[in-house]
Amino acid sequence: MAYDFENISVLIIEDNAPMLGLLKSLLNVYGFQTILTARDGEEGYRVFQTHKPDLVITDWMMKPVDGISLSRRIRNDARSPAPFTPIILMTGFSQLRRVMQARDAGVTEFIVKPFNARDLYRRISQIIEKPRQFVRSEDFFGPDRRRKTTENYNGPQRRDEDSRSLIDKDVYYVDDIELSDPPQA
Repeated sequence: MAYDFENISVLIIEDNAPMLGLLKSLLNVYGFQTILTARDGEEGYRVFQTHKPDLVITDWMMKPVDGISLSRRIRNDARSPAPFTPIILMTGFSQLRRVMQARDAGVTEFIVKPFNARDLYRRISQIIEKPRQFVRSEDFFGPDRRRKTTENYNGPQRRDEDSRSLIDKDVYYVDDIELSDPPQA
């Protein structure tokens, strides 16, 4: 399904100029008209506070403030103007511990570099088509970690099984975070 993104604003936080240009081009092709940019998490948070974008796409590895720290700040800072804003985190690392760290920071979607245009569009579509409720606990605030519900299950939650990868039509899930490629141990 094609979406009309003309009135949706997006903030890209990326310190690599060629990747930033590529992302802007892809988002223009998708129809986004308002594309804000920043070079690191600190600048990104200032732009986020000022413009309150509808979507944030951030790289993980940046200095002085990385994408994980930025995600936590968007979710938990008392001055955050929109803690429910969807966040797509990009990284070149797909190890299970990294996916879980991103999930625990409140990231909405996770995408591994290099990715293709379809992968990015799929993440954005996922946010629209299957929005997740937010959960707040003592040590977590973010989208519900579980995408799938088992309606017939009456027993206790089986956390050991929750962390195993599930395969669904060439899409991999780790704790219900969708990956294009299987996670590395």
